[in-house]
Amino acid sequence: MSSQSYITLNNGVKIPQVGFGCWKVNNDTAAEQIYEAIKVGYRLFDGAMDYGNEKEIGQGIKKAIDDGLVKRDELVIVSKLWNSFHSPENVELAINKVLSDLKLDYLDVFYIHFPIAQKFVPIEEKYPPNFYCGPNGWEFEDVPLAETWKAMEKLVNDGKVKSIGISNYNGALIQDLLRGCKIKPQLLQIEHHPYLVQPRLIKYAQDNDIQVTAYSSFGPQSFIELNHPKVKDVVSLFKHDLINEIAKKHNVSVGKVLLRWSTQRGILIIPKSNKKERLLENFNVNDFDLSNEELEQISSLDINLRFNDPWTWGPEIPIFI
Repeated sequence: MSSQSYITLNNGVKIPQVGFGCWKVNNDTAAEQIYEAIKVGYRLFDGAMDYGNEKEIGQGIKKAIDDGLVKRDELVIVSKLWNSFHSPENVELAINKVLSDLKLDYLDVFYIHFPIAQKFVPIEEKYPPNFYCGPNGWEFEDVPLAETWKAMEKLVNDGKVKSIGISNYNGALIQDLLRGCKIKPQLLQIEHHPYLVQPRLIKYAQDNDIQVTAYSSFGPQSFIELNHPKVKDVVSLFKHDLINEIAKKHNVSVGKVLLRWSTQRGILIIPKSNKKERLLENFNVNDFDLSNEELEQISSLDINLRFNDPWTWGPEIPIFI
């Protein structure tokens, strides 16, 4: 196990800066991958209701605890409230389902996954519902985000969640939330890579003592297996001349350059890998420093290219965020 860097949230809780992302982790290998990641040294595991693998993630966590690799209070387990559970009564239903699947008594971090309230789908009917809203297709609920946040705050007060956050929010939504919340969000999770830097949003969050977590740190690479149409429009960051030049200069991999570009700017990361050697490499990302010039050069690749774009989700109804 190697040393880990920690970030202090605005509620005083410390969490690892480098975590393991559970998006696209296959159900048949999830338990083993979580177990192996804990052996390597990972202590933060970023999951979500929508990923459909929380039962298996819980199995991996349980095995690691039972085998004495780690104690529960050394782990930071993360999940996210799915769009169809935004009504306050369904927020309670959601956390109970997540805790049941993970076989845990509490969650360390719970995000609102998207600022979108879709029609509720009973767990017995389909879970996770993904974007299914029933036979009528895309449907939404008139639930203000402020009401959902109040329900999230209640989870903290009830001891079911330690920290709460927001994901895929823009600056205006964050500003509105800060005007009315009793508990300030501890974290903001966003798509963040050199093709989508979002510097103003990051600065606004950090200026308000909200820690930023990056997902899809490798940009197009994260979406190849999803056959995302935008992937073919840009050079892979793994093949980009600038990134490769910087990696060669520091004698590190391209992946480490991309991850260090985030962590050196105070951003949390949640990469995943199926390979143990890559797990270790990603975990030890903070063992070198980029120059200020290199940081700026990488940031200059920004073309505002968003892969996780709700506008493109539904062919009939674009989502306006």
